[in-house]
This record gives sequence, C-alpha cells and structure tokens, in this order.
Amino acid sequence: MLGFRGVGIHVVAIAAIGSGMLQQAVFAGAQGTAEKPAWCKQLPRPEYAKLKGVPIADTWFEVYKVAPNVFAIYEPHQSEETIGYLIAGNTRALLFDTGMGIGDLKALTLKLTKLPIVVLNSHTHDDHVGNNWQFDTVYGMDTEFTRRNAKGSKEDAQAEIAPGEICGSLPAGFDRAAYRTRPWRITIWLHDGDRIDLGGRTIEVIATPGHTPDSISLFDRANGLLFTGDTYYPGTVWLYRPETDLAAYGNSVGRIAALQPEVKLVLGAHNMPIAPPSVLEDLADAFEKVQAGKVQPKPAGVGKVIYQVGNISFLMRPPADDR
Repeated sequence: MLGFRGVGIHVVAIAAIGSGMLQQAVFAGAQGTAEKPAWCKQLPRPEYAKLKGVPIADTWFEVYKVAPNVFAIYEPHQSEETIGYLIAGNTRALLFDTGMGIGDLKALTLKLTKLPIVVLNSHTHDDHVGNNWQFDTVYGMDTEFTRRNAKGSKEDAQAEIAPGEICGSLPAGFDRAAYRTRPWRITIWLHDGDRIDLGGRTIEVIATPGHTPDSISLFDRANGLLFTGDTYYPGTVWLYRPETDLAAYGNSVGRIAALQPEVKLVLGAHNMPIAPPSVLEDLADAFEKVQAGKVQPKPAGVGKVIYQVGNISFLMRPPADDR
C-alpha cells in the first residue's frame, strides 16, 4: 500500500546497542548519492528513544520490547514504516504481520524466540504480508479479499521501492527487479471471535473491517494489549482505497472504542508501536464527526483529501467520490 504515513529525515535511526536510545546514521546505499526523500526529514521519531531497544545485527529492522514477551519489529527504511509484533506465550508465538518482505524476517524471529511461530495478518495489503511465504503456519481471515491477496502480486510490491520510497540502504543482495509479494498458503481460516492459545496467553480475534474487508484487531485481554493493525496507528489513517468500506470502518472503530476501559496499550501497525487507550475514543469521535459532515476536508493530492480532528486524521476520497 504505497505512500508514506508519517515523517522522517535524511538520516535513518538505528537502535543503539543495549538501550532503546537511537543513534543517527547516514546511509548512501541503494539510492546512491541522491538526496534522501522528504519523508526522512524527521526520523528518528523521538518517541523511540523512550522504548527498550533490542540489539540486533540486521540493519533493515529495528526491534523494541514494548510489553512482557511482546516485540515490535519496525522497518524504518521504507516509507510505510511498518510495524509487526511477535507475541510470545509459553508454548508458541504469534507473529502479527510480516512487513514488506524486503528483509529476512524469518532469520530475525529465530533470534528473538525458539518457540514455534504462527503468522496472522492485520489485513492482507502488501506491506503487511511480505514475509508470509517464509513461515509454515499462516492463519487467515475467511474472506475473498484474503484469498485473492494470498496469490501474491508484483505491481504493488514494485511501487514500494520506487524512487522516494526508500530511506537509506536496501539489504545486501536485495534484487530490485525480482521483488514481489510472494504467494503464501493459509493453513487455518479464522473468524470473528476466534481465540488463539499461545500457552498461558490467549489472543482474541476481533474483526474490524473497513480499511479492508479482512482487517482485524487482536486483543490480549489479560494484559490489556490491543493490536489495531491499520484500523488505528499514530498517523493519518488511510481510508481511500477501492476496497475501503467507510460504514464498516465506523462500526469497527466504535467496537474497539468500547474496549477502552480494559485496554492499557494500543499497538498499531505503522510509525510508532504504542499509544494510550484514550486514542480509541478520540478515533471513534473523530470519524463520527467526519461522517456527519462536521469536518471540512483539505486537499491532499489527486483524488484524496485529509480530514483532521484534533490529533486524529484520515486520508479519504473527496466527498463526491463517496456518494
């Protein structure tokens, strides 16, 4: 799903060894000596300095421990700034999203846990499923949208590495011409309300369609952790694609907002891994105002507008296009 969702700088953040502090490093790399894209200008995001960084050798990813036995896996060198989560129980681990498919995620996860890993995607846009093919056990939502995307694609993936989309170096040996979202096999189909037992930790599947037909959130109720995928993340939420259903999105944000009293952390899929529970009510209120026509849109490029309500914003089609 092409396009940047936040801010960045001409320098890229890498995790400092042994701490969550960030260092700045300039990468010449795959884009040669050309000026770095504008979205790089304010990276590293200062919020990362407050998180506990996990030392890793791989320079494509950064890893942060954001809750007990929960690792945020961040891809800061591509404009999506995708974040996946490795959630460990006593007997197995759940990998919620596999990112761009640019770096070797399987090798990284083997460094983080020795438990068998189950993959589940917040939805099946290309920037969340790129490394699904590396894993033997992949759960999927029982929708036609999921089935279609599991076949893979090249066009969407190539758009993600177009000029201006990469900040710094691509991994050594990365083949631009061959890059695509590889097909993957879904081993178990899931539905709203299903529960995944990780051994001493139960993860609830909450269908939150709207951004896509197969969008979900995950709720670790015992620990108060709500993983929201692209239904919410700190940044402008994208709601302009042909597969987006605004009415369904409104129902979904209302549903997760109702969980707020039980939530301690909200963990989205782009830009920053953690947000306070209060964003859930803010999100629902903001979208309700947009749908009620109480917010004036601002142009945001061809065929897109932004609606801003406080700290919440949505990138949508112009009103005439939604009628």
